Amino acid sequence: MAKNEEYVRKPEWLKIKLNTNKNYTGLKKMMREKNLHTVCEEARCPNIHECWAVRKTATFMILGRVCTRGCRFCAVQTGLPTEIDWQEPERVAESVEIMGLRHAVVTAVARDDLKDGGAGVFAETVKAIHERNPGTTVEVLPSDMKGDYESLHTLMDAKPDIFNHNIETVRRLTPTVRSKATYDRSLMLLKRVKEIAPDVPTKSSIMVGLGETKEEIIEAMDDLLEHNVDILTIGQYLQPTRNHLKVERYYEPREFAELRKIAFQKGFQHCQAGPLVRSSYHADEQVSEAAKARREQYEEHYMKNPS
Repeated sequence: MAKNEEYVRKPEWLKIKLNTNKNYTGLKKMMREKNLHTVCEEARCPNIHECWAVRKTATFMILGRVCTRGCRFCAVQTGLPTEIDWQEPERVAESVEIMGLRHAVVTAVARDDLKDGGAGVFAETVKAIHERNPGTTVEVLPSDMKGDYESLHTLMDAKPDIFNHNIETVRRLTPTVRSKATYDRSLMLLKRVKEIAPDVPTKSSIMVGLGETKEEIIEAMDDLLEHNVDILTIGQYLQPTRNHLKVERYYEPREFAELRKIAFQKGFQHCQAGPLVRSSYHADEQVSEAAKARREQYEEHYMKNPS
């Protein structure tokens, strides 16, 4: 973007209410003490104040803070990652316990330098959270792991409660928006999850405002449904810096409401759509009924036997 080119002015409905109460500052302090990273901070999520200060939730980003890919929409640092930290899963699990989370989301930078794409650390993190927090449901949001299905099996063997992988945009824009990822490989990854674990809800996300058409969004919905995806989130793309893709236009709240209505009409089990919606937005509401029942049974047992 040229130096004299201005950002597209943000509309009124994209203003974010800041809230830095003790929950927010306490979580930030704990993340630094545990040497943990969150996608909330690294990707400059607009919901960080709501999630940290009000809902007291966070999305953990494992495998370091340096990504091997350079997607043109993402603010996460790109470069050569450091070594694997095998103590990280236990630190994440301990933090989940301290925070008292009912639902934990675990994502990661893309680690194309690793043969398994980081699936081993992902699996250990899921196991550690479940072992230390039996009543907590866990959602995973990995990269496509270069389409390696052995790595996918490694992750799914850890029994996450939701599998989330984002196609990010429509087919036509994928080569421009995403780095080293393909539209069809992402779809096949989501489909393979259902073949491995039919009862685990699958989820994906689309950003709008990058130049896609309504027809292309609907086509992406159809593609996801054809690959057995249960949950869809749709949010407004926000340009993190001048070095990233610019916003072509801002969608109005009524347009998001219409897209959400279409998603339900087409058959998605759950859909969140709105200007500030991101893939982990209100993720605790999207687990399967079986997972909710397990969580509620544990909470009931704990209330009766707190020791």
